[in-house]
Amino acid sequence: MIVRRFVDEVLNNDDDSAMSDLVHRDYRHLTPDGELRGRDGLKALFDDYRGGLPDLNVVIDDLVVSGDKVVTSIRLTGTHSSDLLGIPATGKLLRVHGMVLSRLEDGKIIEEWEILDLLGMFRQLGVVSLPER
Repeated sequence: MIVRRFVDEVLNNDDDSAMSDLVHRDYRHLTPDGELRGRDGLKALFDDYRGGLPDLNVVIDDLVVSGDKVVTSIRLTGTHSSDLLGIPATGKLLRVHGMVLSRLEDGKIIEEWEILDLLGMFRQLGVVSLPER
């Protein structure tokens, strides 16, 4: 399965050579915050996350396939040991949940819509606090 290979080889093992086998040259990555295009844009995104979380690990909690679409529930963990999204290192172990809808074309991932629990991540980093209930 392409998405599992992508998580194992590209995300968890930092194998850039697998990217061309698994990611379409016309790739688009969309989030509530914006869009990036191409393998180079995706690699830059992962490099940013790996820079702040060098021990980044992604676990697939659930995966559903329907036609050319794959929905994946993921869990990211990593130690915040360097700057991440402009936030200086805290040394904290982060656990971030997310959902990714991937669309496949020609046997490769061509589009992904990703939603990560960034509020939860910022709370873990101590950047955001919510009022007591």
